[in-house]
Amino acid sequence: MLTFIAIPKIIRVSYRKQLMDVPGNRSSHVRKVPRLGGVAIYFAIAVVSALFSPDMLFKIPFFSAALVLLFFIGLMDDLLVVAPRKKLIAQIISALMIVVGSNVRIHSFFGLFGIYDLPYMVSVVFTTLIIVLIINSYNLIDGIDGLASGVGILISLCFVFIFFRLFDYSMGFLAIAVLGSLLAFLYFNMSEQYKIFMGDTGSMVVGYLIAFMAIKFIDLSSMPYVMIKSAPVVAIAILIVPLIDTLSVIIIRLMKKKSPFAADQNHIHHRVLRLGFSHVQTAVIICFSNVLLIIFAYIIRHVNISLMLLLLVCAALLLSYLPLVLGELISKNKIRKIEKT
Repeated sequence: MLTFIAIPKIIRVSYRKQLMDVPGNRSSHVRKVPRLGGVAIYFAIAVVSALFSPDMLFKIPFFSAALVLLFFIGLMDDLLVVAPRKKLIAQIISALMIVVGSNVRIHSFFGLFGIYDLPYMVSVVFTTLIIVLIINSYNLIDGIDGLASGVGILISLCFVFIFFRLFDYSMGFLAIAVLGSLLAFLYFNMSEQYKIFMGDTGSMVVGYLIAFMAIKFIDLSSMPYVMIKSAPVVAIAILIVPLIDTLSVIIIRLMKKKSPFAADQNHIHHRVLRLGFSHVQTAVIICFSNVLLIIFAYIIRHVNISLMLLLLVCAALLLSYLPLVLGELISKNKIRKIEKT
């Protein structure tokens, strides 16, 4: 409700002050659109977590500070454009606040690749890299209407179920806050008359929150009274769309002998769009694929954890590259028909 009430006011201010996203060569929209939806998302989550998750805020003192830092950097980028290097530094600092300051980190690999408990420094470096990776991966899928918010809704819904099953109600209410704010944002993001984007403010805040929830789940699963042995792979399955999109794009760029950081149109949503689907259809297809992969991970959760990860990654890459293969087949058929005529 807070997000739903705040967004119309943000849209009004955006039009009045011309705080708009101007379409460019790689844009999926053709008119100016407000891009400060992340402000409403942050506002709602900050208020609701303060009211319903006070225990978590007390036990994890650097959580709010890291969130505010990312919100500020994201807002500055939406308004003035911030250099990628500065955004990366802010992400690393925010990650270190949680990992070092609050000691929320991945303590164990649960036997993945034969590794169990991690040395402190290895754990700190690895968890920091994972947080930065998830934030940027989530930012990369924010390319078409409904995709980032749809994936975020699915991820949050999974963590609502997980944390309430593990009796961590503070984390459960945080997941509900993210879920609710994204549902309200999705309504406006899919609207023609009142369209708004989440911008870097939203993608960095939500990316940080889902990274935090994933690491908290893995950390909680290592406790003797919980011990979910497949927790790291389950977390990867929940976040599979942004992670596999980043991985597959890097693979394609390296195969083409390009920089892995070069901008292009090889993301999963670009491949599905080229098959002729609309933005809404593409977002639904990708979210449905995520659901299938989560179900697949749940079915195979009792196999060896390393084998489970291998099967999950293979299945995800198969679904990721399927639109590319179908696109090539469709193009070849069109060429054959033209040649025959």
